[in-house]
Amino acid sequence: MNETRPSMTDSRSGGENARRILKRDPNPHLFRPVTFRSVTARNRIMLSPMCQYSGQDGLSNDWHFVHLGARAAGGAGWVFTEAVHTEPRGRITPHCLGLWNDEQRDRLARIASFVEAQGAVPGIQLGHAGRKASVGRPWEGSHPLRVDEGGWEDQVSASAMPYASGWHTPLAMTQDQIDESLQALRSAVRRAREAGFKALELHGAHGYLIHQFLSPLSNQRTDAYGGSFENRIRFLQESIQVVREAWPQDLPLFVRLSCTDWVEGGWTLDDTVRLATLLQFQGDVDLIDCSSGGNDPRQQIPIHPGYQIPLSQAVRSRAGIATGAVGLIHSPDLAESVIANGQADLVVLGRALLSDPAWPLRAAATLRAENVEWPKQYERSNIF
Repeated sequence: MNETRPSMTDSRSGGENARRILKRDPNPHLFRPVTFRSVTARNRIMLSPMCQYSGQDGLSNDWHFVHLGARAAGGAGWVFTEAVHTEPRGRITPHCLGLWNDEQRDRLARIASFVEAQGAVPGIQLGHAGRKASVGRPWEGSHPLRVDEGGWEDQVSASAMPYASGWHTPLAMTQDQIDESLQALRSAVRRAREAGFKALELHGAHGYLIHQFLSPLSNQRTDAYGGSFENRIRFLQESIQVVREAWPQDLPLFVRLSCTDWVEGGWTLDDTVRLATLLQFQGDVDLIDCSSGGNDPRQQIPIHPGYQIPLSQAVRSRAGIATGAVGLIHSPDLAESVIANGQADLVVLGRALLSDPAWPLRAAATLRAENVEWPKQYERSNIF
């Protein structure tokens, strides 16, 4: 059998055509639009909800306006508020935001309107701190506050167990208190809608109230909300139902979960996949924001860039639901790889966007993305 094989000379003479050329995609995955329900965002970059501890009586102010507005002008696709709490005793600190009255709603409405005007999707995270409420700000030590220090005493949780030694011992919630909490959530969701937010995230992570029900480390109840997996997810399920009753069906709902407690005997990644599979089947939740930890001081977390990406990938592939990846994602190349390799649908940036509000615009330049618009006022600085 006769074959014609290229000679070494033929191969070499091919020049550039015979060499492996790598070329950037002018439409990187990170900057492709993404749609959930009726809402389309310009890219896959989400500003993570990050508490600023700068409010008064639950009210946002100019700090929050500038903080969130700058990230919208800086090119993020989704701009989420910090955790906004559904009732006063559910605040983490006395300086956290709330949405239990109309003045708080109206302050937030100004922010939502500006964020949307800059081309970003305005999102709000709603939460309740449970047993981790009434502490000082991080730069003041995050220690539990007494009443004479501006704290409060009526913390609630799944069980009467303090977060750690020296912390407040919460009240185990009665059925009436659970119902009251759900009603407060319903009212906050209604106000979020009235304020003009287009995406809502329910905070079920980091050791706050919903997480306290999910994890066997903090839930020792013997009623319908404790014991079995089905019982421990009941409070979250009821919370989702309440949200969907008050939140428009054409607007997306995200849920932030701690995918693992990082403590033996606690909530696990398998538990998260099981829960996410159920949520995907029920169809009320559009994305799982995949974080971890925060419910037990014994946690051992292997911190490194992108350390939580495998959690997002596992939930996305095993549960068949959209996910957001979060956790020390700093470089444009890492963020692009997460989306391009199917490890998440959004990259959720915290510290990277704190240090650089224009990170998305710089990332677009690094990835050589075409057709990424800068604010007209800033176009002359686009020299990358």
